[in-house]
Amino acid sequence: MAHPSQTRAVVADDSHFMRSVISDILSEGGIDVVALAKNGREAVEAVREYSPDVVTMDVEMPEMDGIEAVERIMAENPTPVLMLSAHTDEDADVTFRALEKGAVDFFTKPGGEVSMEMSRLKDQLVDIVLSVAEATPGKEVPTSPSVTTTPEGGVTPAPAGRYVDRPTLIIGSSTGGPTVVEQVMSTLPADANLRILIVQHMPDGFTGRFAQRLDDRSEYEVVEARDGARISDGQALVAAGSNHLEVTNYTHGTLRVSLTDDPPVNSVRPAVDVTMETAAAAIDDPLVGVILTGMGEDGAEGIRRIKERGGATIAQDEASSAVFGMPQRAIETGCVDSVEPIDTIPDAILSMISQEAH
Repeated sequence: MAHPSQTRAVVADDSHFMRSVISDILSEGGIDVVALAKNGREAVEAVREYSPDVVTMDVEMPEMDGIEAVERIMAENPTPVLMLSAHTDEDADVTFRALEKGAVDFFTKPGGEVSMEMSRLKDQLVDIVLSVAEATPGKEVPTSPSVTTTPEGGVTPAPAGRYVDRPTLIIGSSTGGPTVVEQVMSTLPADANLRILIVQHMPDGFTGRFAQRLDDRSEYEVVEARDGARISDGQALVAAGSNHLEVTNYTHGTLRVSLTDDPPVNSVRPAVDVTMETAAAAIDDPLVGVILTGMGEDGAEGIRRIKERGGATIAQDEASSAVFGMPQRAIETGCVDSVEPIDTIPDAILSMISQEAH
């Protein structure tokens, strides 16, 4: 993670009070706030003038909103952007649209006594701003042939259709993850008959909308996980924000989960490790673990557990990752079978569950 003193930020918010609160928090955290903007137009101008490392961007602003500002910044001066979103369904939808336009991640503004809540969350805000500042903005991922590349450089053609019985896929991601998870899910065919668990570091109130977006964009039935939920082939669960997702039972291809409010693991909840470790312990059919872009080390131990029980493992490569932290930590375990650019990860998954591979 970048040292705070090396990080320069622009803060954009239409509320003078919020601009002051956010600026003070970042400054106290050692981040140099080089400019303040009260709307998207001023944010675009500030990025052009100051070339900051990161922008914190309000969603709803006059003259030019956060979405248009993100689009303009990515077109003119690609810069990592952190969206600051209210905890409402409307802001959740707009926030996901901003991510589609190139924003890296988002942070939910607290409700109630804002100054007190922001003070309580100040360490989290500083950490996520530093994390987003390390991301590569506006990254274009080239379309590659349908192949699977191993760390050793071997190439295996993608399979053409017949898959093992009752495969389970677990996807873990964090910073920069929502759009790449959508990309993977939109490409997986229904006839692969996967049961899928998705753990995206995301707060409560957004995971339901995220699940709905995945359901709309994929051939799978995707819902937000509920305690005691069951899924079988062709279905997927998104870990609910602020809860760990544990696999508690697996019988004849039906997978059952529970939600817990146990302490954070790797400083996050939901944690990828919790889901992968419990899945590795419970599932005796084919299992694939995938680690996508994100800051930190969550998922590395889960990948190790999946590999130890005979499962297959994939990590996103550095070139296509907004932040390479989680994939890198997973690769360093020595338990990753295949390192892939994001556009070939779906084919790698299908290769690993093809009957020919077994």
